[in-house]
Amino acid sequence: MQMTADGQTRLDVLLSGGTDLTRSQIARLIEEGQVTVDGKAIRKAGLKPNEGAKIELTVPPLKETKAQAEEIPLEILYEDKDIAVVVKPYGMVVHPAAGNESHTLVNALLYHLTDLSGIGGEMRPGIVHRLDKDTSGLILIAKNDAAHVNLSKQLKDRQMEKHYRAMVEGNMKEDSGTIVAPIARSKKDRKRMAIDFEGREALTEWTLIENRKAAAYLDVRIITGRTHQIRVHMASIHHPVAGDPIYGLKKGVKAPRLMLHAYSLAFAHPRTGERLIFTAPVPESFSGIG
Repeated sequence: MQMTADGQTRLDVLLSGGTDLTRSQIARLIEEGQVTVDGKAIRKAGLKPNEGAKIELTVPPLKETKAQAEEIPLEILYEDKDIAVVVKPYGMVVHPAAGNESHTLVNALLYHLTDLSGIGGEMRPGIVHRLDKDTSGLILIAKNDAAHVNLSKQLKDRQMEKHYRAMVEGNMKEDSGTIVAPIARSKKDRKRMAIDFEGREALTEWTLIENRKAAAYLDVRIITGRTHQIRVHMASIHHPVAGDPIYGLKKGVKAPRLMLHAYSLAFAHPRTGERLIFTAPVPESFSGIG
């Protein structure tokens, strides 16, 4: 695909606006060297090419996944010929990668579902969005390419509504709040994300459910979907998610795990347009915290 820069818009925004790919998929292609500006490979998603610059995006052909089906127990809340909604348990990696080639959600999906879209990438068949390894809860799966394109567009256009349940350190003084702070990979530690004015827009809304003795139980809605978004944003207002080994307190509330759970998901069915809402009960481990 080819397009011309306007001199004002970020590279990833320009490309995502002209394709059915999400910004995260575009960013991945940029990192892989699949985007050129005036013939030169560019690997910085936030670059704003000069006006008139020629941009070219190459989308590699889809490959059959190398991941193997594994008989792993999996809770499937809903399934039809287009989609599936599953509950990812705490501690399960979503897709195979170096060091985690097996026992992932993808391995389980390949065993339980007969049809999966390959449009998500070789190691991510059907995956529309992801969760961190230590976050439990709902994940939406596309079972064909048309469904994947439709759901990815809903995600990109912020038409999906995703709510989490979180236990955070300390009590909240307000009943609700909004956090608007861009996020990028940390310049000091590539394994962490950080608030960075050069990063990608990130918006989180939280509502207090209950203050406990030393923690607060929240409903958290993410408007954008950045890596570690809730964890980074809550830490930025001095209420990190309890049990967070990366952004949490060293001597915080005693928690058996990262206290973050993808609780509800609402979207339009890619074929019928019907608005669907799913919820995954909060794990019992949340009840004894704080």
